[in-house]
Amino acid sequence: MTVLEEISEKVKKGLRLSDEEALVLFKCDDVIALGEMANAVREKIHAKKTYYIVNRHVDYSNVCVLSCKFCAFARRPGEAGAFEHSIEEIVEKVRGGLIRGITEVHIVGGFHPTHPWEFYTGLLKAIKKEAPDIHIKAYTAAEIRYFSKKFKMPEEEVLGRLMEAGLGSLPGGGAEILAPEVRKEICGPKGPAEFWLDTHRRAHKLGLKSNATMLYGHIESLADRVLHMRLIRELQDETGGFLSFIPLSFNPKDTCYEDRGYTTGIDDLKTLAIARLYMDNIRHIKAYWVMSGPEVAQLSQYFGADDMHGTVIEENITHMAGALAPEDLPADRLCSLIREAGRVPVQRDSLYREISTSPPL
Repeated sequence: MTVLEEISEKVKKGLRLSDEEALVLFKCDDVIALGEMANAVREKIHAKKTYYIVNRHVDYSNVCVLSCKFCAFARRPGEAGAFEHSIEEIVEKVRGGLIRGITEVHIVGGFHPTHPWEFYTGLLKAIKKEAPDIHIKAYTAAEIRYFSKKFKMPEEEVLGRLMEAGLGSLPGGGAEILAPEVRKEICGPKGPAEFWLDTHRRAHKLGLKSNATMLYGHIESLADRVLHMRLIRELQDETGGFLSFIPLSFNPKDTCYEDRGYTTGIDDLKTLAIARLYMDNIRHIKAYWVMSGPEVAQLSQYFGADDMHGTVIEENITHMAGALAPEDLPADRLCSLIREAGRVPVQRDSLYREISTSPPL
């Protein structure tokens, strides 16, 4: 029996994979066999369903006090390409999204040097006043820690006050890569992995759900990817607070790593499949079409992924780094892609409760 066959037997029995076995899978050339393994697990959990959400992204500003080598989004105040949106402008963006039926608004931004605390709570309150039923997923763990330091409040207090203002869950951004040396190199100013993990731990203890991401395809090794996933898997064992895991393929344009080029479709599919097989305690694996492109996200539904994210409507962070995908995928287009893959589109809310199921045509 080959090593791959041994791992396959282990997967069939529902046994947890080791770091060493995950590395074997990353180095495996039999992508089809890997996909079949991941798809079997995916279909055992979700059958033919593929989830999507009708949502809108809003980046409130890219003005940032940090300088991370992997980032093409951040700007200094007054620098070319810098932008800031007022609360009124953001509410108007949300208002436009409501016409399209959004149920979630996803809000992140840079570490702004001068915004007062009242901007962040006021933004949430203003959105809730405009749309009381909308779910607000906002402020990465890195932003939460920045607020704590800047406004001299414990993170629990920051989270609690944001929840009172309307915060519904945390996005998974800011994780980048949790392997210590690589993290220090590409985004050292954000602090060590423990910062990101501790903030999510605190959020989960307060009852907030969140997502987890992994940025790959820059200078990390395959072992670094496995370590990243293990740290998240361990925290999920502890708290159960992660809704989904989202591998994010690195877009290098206008970063310090532009010469690295883009990830390949094979790498993207293998990473999603291994995430499904290794991260056995996270129910949803998301194919983020904004970074991978709709075509790879569509194919990924047979490599372990069960979620194609959402409509997005507007996206700046990845597109400022040279993303080749569109910024907006209308719900009918998402459903068409899902059906073409032989799956059943299921509109979900932010907590993965089903809103409607579209039968195959």
